[in-house]
Amino acid sequence: MNWITNFVRPKIKSILQVPGTSSTEDLWSKCDECGAILYHRELDHSQNVCPSCDHHMGITPRERFRKLFDGGAFTEIAVPVPSVDPLKFRDQKRYSERLRAAQKKTGEAEAMLVAEGRIHRTEFVVAAQDFNFMGGSMGRYVGNAIIAACRRAVELSSPLALFTAAGGARMQEGILSLMQMPRTTVALQSLKQNDPPLPYIVVLTHPTTGGVTASYAMLGDVQIAEPKALICFAGPRVIEQTIREKLPEGFQRAEHLLQHGMLDRVTHRGKIRDEIASIALMLMNKDPAVMGEISVAETA
Repeated sequence: MNWITNFVRPKIKSILQVPGTSSTEDLWSKCDECGAILYHRELDHSQNVCPSCDHHMGITPRERFRKLFDGGAFTEIAVPVPSVDPLKFRDQKRYSERLRAAQKKTGEAEAMLVAEGRIHRTEFVVAAQDFNFMGGSMGRYVGNAIIAACRRAVELSSPLALFTAAGGARMQEGILSLMQMPRTTVALQSLKQNDPPLPYIVVLTHPTTGGVTASYAMLGDVQIAEPKALICFAGPRVIEQTIREKLPEGFQRAEHLLQHGMLDRVTHRGKIRDEIASIALMLMNKDPAVMGEISVAETA
């Protein structure tokens, strides 16, 4: 304990106290990388990227959509809800209890959100995983969500962008979760079989691992990743324990994969909106210069 803890911090809290609230804890966040204390409005403006060290912290699908779509306006796409706990799985808790806890924690029904809207006036369907919901794990709902996203993209003749963030398949659903790998792969083929083919752009965020990496996360026409995102099937610790060797610095991080041809781009979160819009226009044989004209008009 020192004078900063005993005097300065309480003083700051009293100054910043919001009327009608009992605490200012929700006004501040701490960067996982550099430890900087960040004001929530500053983080919101930077899309949860630390202004001090540029570390990309987690962001929920709704927060991402609010910054991604024009004017923050989007419409959620309904996803068929599968039966709950078909295997009656139980470890330390029942699977149904874990689902309810995750729903209460995140305020979301499941680990993936699907929406449609405009990005630089181009109609898009976008799906995003929420790592806060049971590690973004891939279960039957996530499979249904990707299928629903593909069907809606075909209906609208629009590109599909998918933001991944997952620890892999959901073990509580056993073989049913692994079945989502071929299900989603087949669904994504409908975009390529459309006339004309529709763009599928994947943005891999930290972390993207396991069965997700082994299926829809690596099937994009263009593969983009956020800086320093962990992207792998088996994690570095598992590999080190298996081969009993120290892995190179940055192994399985986005920059390492880019150097070895696994990715097309590593893009800062603040630039992804412009990037996926311009890529989609090029893949649909439209002039990306139009997007530049739109951007100028929007800021005028």
